[in-house]
Amino acid sequence: MFKPLRVLPAALLAAGVLFSISPQGTVGVAAAHAQALRAEIAKPLKEAGDLIRAGRAKEALAKVRQADAVPNKTAAEQLTLDRMRGSAALSAGDYDTASKSFEAVIDKVPAGEKAKIAEALAGAEYRAGRYAKSIQWARQAGDSPAMQQLIIGASFQTGDYATVAKALSASVAADEKAGRKPTDTELQTLASAYQRMNNTQGYASTIEKLLAHYPKKEYWSDILARLPRKPGFSDRFTLDVYRLQLATGNLSKTNDYMEAAQLALQAGFAAEGKSIVDKGFAANALGAGAEAERHKRLRDLAVKQEAEAKAALDKEINEAQAAREGDALVKVGYTLVTLGQADKGAQLIEQGIAKGHLRRPEDAKLRLGQALLAAGKKAKAQQTLKTVQGNDGAADIARLWSIHASQQS
Repeated sequence: MFKPLRVLPAALLAAGVLFSISPQGTVGVAAAHAQALRAEIAKPLKEAGDLIRAGRAKEALAKVRQADAVPNKTAAEQLTLDRMRGSAALSAGDYDTASKSFEAVIDKVPAGEKAKIAEALAGAEYRAGRYAKSIQWARQAGDSPAMQQLIIGASFQTGDYATVAKALSASVAADEKAGRKPTDTELQTLASAYQRMNNTQGYASTIEKLLAHYPKKEYWSDILARLPRKPGFSDRFTLDVYRLQLATGNLSKTNDYMEAAQLALQAGFAAEGKSIVDKGFAANALGAGAEAERHKRLRDLAVKQEAEAKAALDKEINEAQAAREGDALVKVGYTLVTLGQADKGAQLIEQGIAKGHLRRPEDAKLRLGQALLAAGKKAKAQQTLKTVQGNDGAADIARLWSIHASQQS
């Protein structure tokens, strides 16, 4: 689903490796190691440096070859020439030449410059597709952000997804602890690494972070498609998955509209079932094709059941309030939510939770959170949804509703 993190050449090229040559032929490698070059070498190398800075790297390589043709070069001249050749080749995309040139000089430059040469080598080897060697040079270069990024990218390319996951999960955790938003590239790459490791828990957790920070319809589609396959997920939350699909624009198939509506009717939420059917007709997912008559029959059934539910509502509320257990109040409270009476529904659900003796307390808190969201009480809803626990799907559904709510204006 995701593309691996890419290392940008701009982060690895040029400035730290390229150096200046004065009109007098003095090489700006380091003040203490400045060397005088013969004019016939200094002139084309200076021109090569200017060409690199102007983005004309291939022309710069030609100037380097001109300087290289001068016979009897001193060690200092050869060092300068190899460095310039490496810079020009790296900028020109000739990574084999760049690697050979920098490998020839890395043990000859001052200690303070070795890291920059190693960075250039790491970038050249990465671009040449020699990822293992790229990692070796990157580790010699130090722990700069560019080199850490390169190691992650190269590790991904070599299939070392465990290294990628470890590095990126630590980076994401550090960002979150500091109140920073992790980049979408980091999260996508982390998700991809988990996916390739078959780490479903890590993958789902990372997708949720993507949903929270970079909400996209396709992220919702992915996680909602996977959720019912999560170990321990209860079938009683299938309707909840459809609810989230509808809320996030991911309910589109005819069969899905049909099943969602039927589940709502079976659960006793006739108004919700009718609403789903109506939306299916409005989206042209229902009402056409060979099954058009079946769709109309379902709509007629939903209309009939909705009328019956409204007629029996007062009686249900009275019976629920008289019951010893709070489950009936939770159920009728959510029925009111589906009928557009979210405030009153939330109050009844709260009464049911307070009464206690609940068969499924976590489900009740989930319904309360949903009712509060429907009533426009987002802050209180978020607080309630965060308290939902369990491994059967209730906590997952609550967490996703919380994410969705945070994205609504």
